[in-house]
Amino acid sequence: MFKHVYPREKYLKRIRPFYSSDIIKVITGIRRCGKSFILKAIINELCNNEVPSSQIIYIPLDKRGFKNIKTPEQLEEMIESMLGEEENYFLFIDEVQNVTGFENVIHAYAEEGYSIFLTGSNSYLLSDEISTKLTGRYLNFETYPLDFAEYLEMKDFFGKNIDSDMDLEFKEYILNGGFPKTLEFDDVSTRQVYTRGIISEIFEKDVKTRRRISNVPVYERVQSFLLNNYSAPFSLNSLLECLEKEGYKTKATTVRGYIEDLIKAKIIYECNRFDLKSKRAIKRDQKYYLADLAIYFSMNTDNRLSFGSSLENIVYLYLASQDYQISIGKIGKLECDFIVRKHDGEYAYIQVAYSLQGNDEKTTQKIKEREYRPFREIRDGYPRYIISLDKYRDQQEGVHHINAIDLFMGKEKI
Repeated sequence: MFKHVYPREKYLKRIRPFYSSDIIKVITGIRRCGKSFILKAIINELCNNEVPSSQIIYIPLDKRGFKNIKTPEQLEEMIESMLGEEENYFLFIDEVQNVTGFENVIHAYAEEGYSIFLTGSNSYLLSDEISTKLTGRYLNFETYPLDFAEYLEMKDFFGKNIDSDMDLEFKEYILNGGFPKTLEFDDVSTRQVYTRGIISEIFEKDVKTRRRISNVPVYERVQSFLLNNYSAPFSLNSLLECLEKEGYKTKATTVRGYIEDLIKAKIIYECNRFDLKSKRAIKRDQKYYLADLAIYFSMNTDNRLSFGSSLENIVYLYLASQDYQISIGKIGKLECDFIVRKHDGEYAYIQVAYSLQGNDEKTTQKIKEREYRPFREIRDGYPRYIISLDKYRDQQEGVHHINAIDLFMGKEKI
């Protein structure tokens, strides 16, 4: 049993039906988002359900006593040394990418009926070659940093003070982010130092080990560009022009490769456009969203909040963490922030706005026209939502107006 492990029920309830299955459970997500603690929470559940500890094998490959395991042979030797006379075993391996060629060993134990749980570096764990070797034998469970509800629950779990004003807590959440360990630190600057360390760790351990970065300054500038333009339409040509003006010499293929590295490392998520008239996906003017807004604030000296883009990013992460399929809607020259395909196959259309209220009546009407207009061009009957931080509900034209904090806290549903 592990002590002081906050159980993230959002993910546990998805994995729980497969606890005893021989399908390999792969838990992915940006570094330090809490994957290891999900493994520990599963182990705690098994122990609470009276599974004998002799049936549970836990191998954290980044911890003392296990760091020297680098080959499949060494991994198999370690597993064999931990086996007893039991018929069934639960095998947990954390940071499995530390063993080159681990997949053959894992596949062999899965064939014997072991229930296997893996976490590891995302740029390698689900790379094309490994996905091919484990085809049909694994399920991927994507995890994210803490959402707002989890952030509050974890603060309570560790006895941290929670302000009665949820608006203030939400602002703190945006700045502090959802990396679980940041809750151990009491000031913003320390949290930002920690978050910058995560980005450096990702570059050193994930990106550089998978790709030879031929031009580190260009890579860093590409990363900076994307981090500073989250939630905004992206143009590769605009980025290339920006690099050229700043004196960087590079090729479009190189820049695309660096962007792909950032996606594989889960620093950013790509959201493509979908043309509602032609019913086709569009591979341009996509948007990139950050895995956690603390990444932006830790890499910049300006801590002023841009609520519009910040809220859109958080809504994207909320929808993604529900395991929904997400795209950006194109309706002629208009844009619908998100088209969501839910688990039951139903769709929903979503607009995100900081507020529908302006400084005067004219501005208010202009904002409402901007947000409601795309919905008028949609011809099907799927539900439409506007998500904002407004306290009041501006229900009109059949559109559901939802307060964002109520949505994140589970008081509202999409």
